[in-house]
Amino acid sequence: MKPKSQILLAAAVAVSNVSVAQAHVFIWGVFVNGVDQGTFNGIRTPAYNGPPPRGYSNSPVKDLNSIDMRCNVLGDKQVTHTIKVAPGDNVTLDWHHNNRTVADDVIDFSHHGPALVYLTPDPPTENSFVKIWEKGLYELGPAPFSPGKWATTSDIKANNGLMNFRIPANLKAGFYLIRAEMVGLHEADARFDQNPRRGAQFYPNCVQIEVVGDGAVELPEGVSFPGAYQYDDPGVHYNIYCSTERAPLAPCTDGSTYKIPGPTVWSGAWPETTKVALGPVTGPTTATRWSSW
Repeated sequence: MKPKSQILLAAAVAVSNVSVAQAHVFIWGVFVNGVDQGTFNGIRTPAYNGPPPRGYSNSPVKDLNSIDMRCNVLGDKQVTHTIKVAPGDNVTLDWHHNNRTVADDVIDFSHHGPALVYLTPDPPTENSFVKIWEKGLYELGPAPFSPGKWATTSDIKANNGLMNFRIPANLKAGFYLIRAEMVGLHEADARFDQNPRRGAQFYPNCVQIEVVGDGAVELPEGVSFPGAYQYDDPGVHYNIYCSTERAPLAPCTDGSTYKIPGPTVWSGAWPETTKVALGPVTGPTTATRWSSW
C-alpha cells in the first residue's frame, strides 16, 4: 500500500492534468492610470489575424527555444495601435481566458506560478528585455503538498485578471514593448525537452507603447527571448507539490528552492506597485478562437 503522502501527491497531480484544457490566458486590455485603452488595442494578441472579431490563441508556449517565447504566436507582427504612457504611469494589464468580464475564470485554479513583466525597445534586439516587475511564491501552503500562494492564482486570478506595475521613472521617450507573462508550474515537475506532454507552461504577451516626456534614462542590457530561460532553471523545472521549502511537511528529493526565472528586477524599476481605481471597460468583451476561423 502506498504511503499517504504519495497518494496525496498523485491526487494533486491528477487535478492539474484534468484542468489543463480549460486554463489558458492572454491579455485582453490595458488600463493606464485607471483608463481603459480599449479591448485588444496595442496588444499583440497571440495568433491575431484580421480585424475584429479578432481571432486568438490562448495556448501555452512550452518550447523554450521557440521564437514564440518572445511575444507568443505571431507576436513579432506589429498592430496598428500603440498606447501612449509617461514615466511613472500606472499600468494595469487585464488578463482573461474566454471573455473580458468579471465572470471569466481568468486562469485555471491549478495553474500556480509566477508572473513577470519585461520592457524592451521596439523592435527588440539581442539582450534587450529588462525585467521591471515580478511576483512568485509568496506564502507556503499550510499542509503537505499544498502548493501555497502564487502570483498567477492567489493574486491575479483572485483579482479578476488584473496585473499592476509602473513605467520606470525618467525613462527615455521612444517606442517600447511590454512583455508580460504568466507561468503555470502545475506540470513543471517534468521538463518539456524530456517529456513534451508535460513541462512548465508560459503565457507571454506583448503590448506596444510609446513613452512620452523628457526622460533621459535608457534601459540597461537585459536578456533575449528565446534564450533567457533554460529547462534546468529552478524556476522552470520545479514541483509545486513537493519542494525543499516544504521539506518538514512533505519530504522529497526532486524539489528545489523556487527562484523566479530570468534575471533580477532592474534597479531602475519602481520599487512598489500601486493599485488604482479602474474606469469602465471599452470595446468588445468576446473574441473568436483561432481554431474556429
